[in-house]
Amino acid sequence: MKFLLPLSLFIMVASSAIAQSKYFTKAGKITFFSKSSLENIEAVNNKVVSVLDVTTGQIEFAVLMKGFEFERALMQEHFNENYVESDKYPKAIFKGTIENSKGISLTGDNAFTLKVNGSLTMHGVTNLINTTAVITVKSGVVSASCNFNIALEDYKISVPAVVADKINKRLTIAVSIPAYQVMTTK
Repeated sequence: MKFLLPLSLFIMVASSAIAQSKYFTKAGKITFFSKSSLENIEAVNNKVVSVLDVTTGQIEFAVLMKGFEFERALMQEHFNENYVESDKYPKAIFKGTIENSKGISLTGDNAFTLKVNGSLTMHGVTNLINTTAVITVKSGVVSASCNFNIALEDYKISVPAVVADKINKRLTIAVSIPAYQVMTTK
């Protein structure tokens, strides 16, 4: 009987620690920006879904393309209809691995700069992405951010000839996850 109580407590604590290695959010943010001579192109999507498993280093995010908001409605319409064809390719998905995720400590306030390698699927095309991410733990809240660049041609996104020489064909993507929540299993 003396053995069962400590064993039960150990199992409860261990399963709690395992469950707390996975985090998720539905409130991440992705922005993209492209500077060009015609006009700068910028959009934001505040409905990014992301899952982070600190134990395995797996990180994923998904975003609906129609969720990107532009300053001008016409720009948003052209983005969805002519460029990314949102009806045909409704979402972009990143699946990657954080190198040396075992070095991430979730106790205390810390910031970790880590390499992330994975694949981004967008517009029906998948390409490798290698970048650096910052994972921060502050007052028990886990957050993450990273930036990377993509070329439109790598995702078979064509630019109409009329504006081809006036639009930058490279985008800077910024991903910001302000607060992950502990994923619980039921």
